[in-house]
Amino acid sequence: MAIVAFTATSPAFAAKKSIMELPPYERAVLIIKHHETLHDSRRHWPYLGYGHRKLPGEKYFRGYKMSEREADALLRKDLNKFIGIFNDLEPRDALLLGVLSYNIGPGAVKKSSVYRKLKAGDRNIFKAYTAHCRYKGKFHKQLHQRRIMEFMVLFQK
Repeated sequence: MAIVAFTATSPAFAAKKSIMELPPYERAVLIIKHHETLHDSRRHWPYLGYGHRKLPGEKYFRGYKMSEREADALLRKDLNKFIGIFNDLEPRDALLLGVLSYNIGPGAVKKSSVYRKLKAGDRNIFKAYTAHCRYKGKFHKQLHQRRIMEFMVLFQK
């Protein structure tokens, strides 16, 4: 799996040749965008944007046409919220767990061995992190590849 699989499309990152040249937060955003893709709220309701689940009181409705700019802002808002949940850890670890929370939910991450290990100072988390690759109870190859990519690109020893 090549780390250069992503290219930055934003003009601010146009000169970058590899995702690894971007700041870690921007790497995380690109990984989420790549794997979640822009959801059509007619087909994926109650999900819209880049995998955001509509929350009570939000203005969105089935069929809402979300622009890429709005979806990007919503992704960043959600990711910041998830990162903030793990503010008891180092920022580099909070980012990784925020990205995992974006996909499996913060409750599942708080109960995970990955969180417990990082909280205890154990940085040997590859196996525990990449184990979060099940969908409806079954191993899912694409989720496993996503976890490997997230780990390679975002985890710092």
